[in-house]
Amino acid sequence: MKLHILGTGTAIPRIERGSSAYLVTTKDVNVLVDVGPAVVRRLLERGGYEVDDVDVVVLTHFHVDHTADLSTFFFACNYGRVPRIKPLTVIGGKGLARFYRGLRAIYPWITPKSYKLTVKRLVNDSIKLFGLTITTVPVNHNPESIAVRLEEKRSITFSGDTGLSPNLVRICEKTDMLVAECAFPERKVKGHLNLASLDKIVQKAKPKRVLLTHLYPDWDDYPGVLHAPYLLAEDGMEIDLPG
Repeated sequence: MKLHILGTGTAIPRIERGSSAYLVTTKDVNVLVDVGPAVVRRLLERGGYEVDDVDVVVLTHFHVDHTADLSTFFFACNYGRVPRIKPLTVIGGKGLARFYRGLRAIYPWITPKSYKLTVKRLVNDSIKLFGLTITTVPVNHNPESIAVRLEEKRSITFSGDTGLSPNLVRICEKTDMLVAECAFPERKVKGHLNLASLDKIVQKAKPKRVLLTHLYPDWDDYPGVLHAPYLLAEDGMEIDLPG
C-alpha cells in the first residue's frame, strides 16, 4: 500500500500547496480520496497516473476545495485519448446521488459513455472492492462529511475536514497512518482541528503515524517543533506502508 500526497492545502490559492487530494495505490486497486482543483493534472505530474488508472473515488464532503476537479475527471473519462472502459465507483456521504445529478445537469457531457459508473452512498458502513475494505463514518463538518478508512494488510485513515468527533476516534483506532486535517496549529475554528484537539483524538485512538494536512497559512509561521507520531504533509510526498 502506498500513499501519494497530491494536495495538502485549502481553498486559499498557494503555489506550494494544492487543494485536497490523495491517491492510495495497492497491487490491485487505486483509490483517489478527494478531487480538489487541478487534481487530474497533478495525477499526471506526480506519478504519471491518468483517470483510467483510478478505480475508486472517495469524496469526504462536497466543498469546492475537495471536489472541484470531479467534473474534469468525468469529462476526461469520456474524452481522453481513449474512452474509459473499466468500471468506476464513486463513494461519498449523505446527498451524494443528488450532488452527482447536479453536476450532470450542469455538465451533461460527463454522463458515462462507455463505462459503468456506480455512485454509492456509504455512511457508517463498509464495502470491499478489489480486496480493499473501505469503511466510513460521519464526522463534524458538513452534513455529508465522512472519515474514511482503507484497509488491506495495512490501513490508512483520512479524517476529511472535521472538528472533534468520537466517530473519528473510533475509525482511526490503531490505524497505520492517520491523514488528519489540522487546519491551524493553534487557532480554533468550528468544523476544523488544531493541534490541541487533534492530540485528544490521537491519545485515544493511538494511530501509529499522523500526517497533518489541509494546512492554512497559519502554519507558515508556526514556531513549534512536531514530535512523533506527527509529520507535516507536503505536496508530492510518497509514503510506503509495506505489508
